[in-house]
Amino acid sequence: MDPKALPDLILFSFLTIFLFTFLLIIRRWIQKRRSKSSPPPPGPWRLPIIGHIHHLAGSTLPHRRLRALAQTHGPVMLLQLGEISHVVISSAEAAKQVFKTHDVVFAQRPFNLAAKIITYDRADIAHAAYGDFWRQLRKLCTLELLSPKRVQSFRPIREEEGSKFVRRIAAAGGVGVGVPVNLSRLIFSLTYGVTSRIAFGTVREEQQDDEYIPVVEEIMAAAAGFGVADLFPSVKLLERVSGMKAKLERLHGVQDKLLEKIIAEHRENRGAEQSVENAEDLVDALLNLQRDGDHLGFSLTNDNIKAVIGDVFIAGSETSSTTVEWAISELIRNPAVMKKAQEEVRRVFGEKGRVDEAGLNELKYLKLVIKETLRLHTPAPLLVPRESREECEVGGYQIPVKATVLVNAWAIARDPSSWDEPEEFRPERFLDGMVDYKGNNFEYLPFGAGRRMCPGIVFGIANTELPLANMLFYFDWRLPSGLKVENLDMDESFGVTVRRKNDLEVIPIICHYPSTIS
Repeated sequence: MDPKALPDLILFSFLTIFLFTFLLIIRRWIQKRRSKSSPPPPGPWRLPIIGHIHHLAGSTLPHRRLRALAQTHGPVMLLQLGEISHVVISSAEAAKQVFKTHDVVFAQRPFNLAAKIITYDRADIAHAAYGDFWRQLRKLCTLELLSPKRVQSFRPIREEEGSKFVRRIAAAGGVGVGVPVNLSRLIFSLTYGVTSRIAFGTVREEQQDDEYIPVVEEIMAAAAGFGVADLFPSVKLLERVSGMKAKLERLHGVQDKLLEKIIAEHRENRGAEQSVENAEDLVDALLNLQRDGDHLGFSLTNDNIKAVIGDVFIAGSETSSTTVEWAISELIRNPAVMKKAQEEVRRVFGEKGRVDEAGLNELKYLKLVIKETLRLHTPAPLLVPRESREECEVGGYQIPVKATVLVNAWAIARDPSSWDEPEEFRPERFLDGMVDYKGNNFEYLPFGAGRRMCPGIVFGIANTELPLANMLFYFDWRLPSGLKVENLDMDESFGVTVRRKNDLEVIPIICHYPSTIS
């Protein structure tokens, strides 16, 4: 051996030993870390292929069944539904970690067939993929479309449609006759009319078309729940065999045809003189932003316009009508609360002889009634699902990447550890004003929380307060056929929102005759 090569050989040997030792240390460190990593969330027993799907079978509604499972397996629970891992959150503390601690991790929406078809491949706000496009679209929504100033500009529409609503109730109930009215359908018709005028500028003639309203309701029903094609996304044949894709495409076709017609009409009518009856609506606002939208930072397409209007239209009608329907149901079921709310409304508006939005801020107790309704009857009990963008830890458990996260806001709002007598309807619990629905109180999440919470809170509350005030001011309410209030049917039906399973039929007793409405 050449003596000159000896130092090089020694150096090579040293480096080899050092590298081997270093890699061994790293390997052991990784193994040690893995051994100490958090375990996956617990869950019930599972079956091959379908996983935990059988635990959700039966007549019990999903949010109630998930609460029952969480009471056994804990507030952070893993369900394998087909190919998709679902993590169910059922406590305020765990929800805080999802919506605050790891908000960015859970800022994504899971992909599903309904979102792809109904929202023009996620061109809307609610289902858009997290990123710059979504940020710009949400900014547009909060600053332009549903800002407090714009929502206030729709006051004349809400008041006019509210007056029609009262007259319809009086006409349907008969003057002094005591005929039961289908209040559920009248409430839905009201919120549909308000949202239609706000979004489109007029009450569409399709509102009277018996074929159209069922299509709107079918879209909302099809977008809810757990579709088999979504649970086994690798088996594309299921989209066809289940019939879901064909159904969604049919419904989307009806929706798209209507929206295309409305947008075309608005383009034709540009430049026309505007009046109270023909004020700028949301389609006008979106078309103006599309035309002058260089400052937006992205291109606002026709599909974006249709998808965003679809969000506002469907969610605006359904969420508001559901909340109003449950609120009046609870008031009828709780006569002492009803009396207190009526006394307040009649004291505030008695001298005027009619209800308007100018006096709504004085209805402190009615606002508590709405808060309590949103607690006990969270409109979307599982909120809009989120998806984990990476692994993280929640409640001491390791959440896998691309897991669908369901926050059971309904269960959290009835958690005895957060609420006294949680099953009771008691508006007074909000008197101290410490708990609100703006996403800072994780025991109370009717609109969600974090960066993807509902951007339409102001819009939704505005569409809820006036109808309730009208019903309490103009009418007393009685159940038909001698039915006792404690026996009032309160069964639920699961969809985009949880509505009453059976329509609310009650007898209106006129206290202030509706002819006093201007």
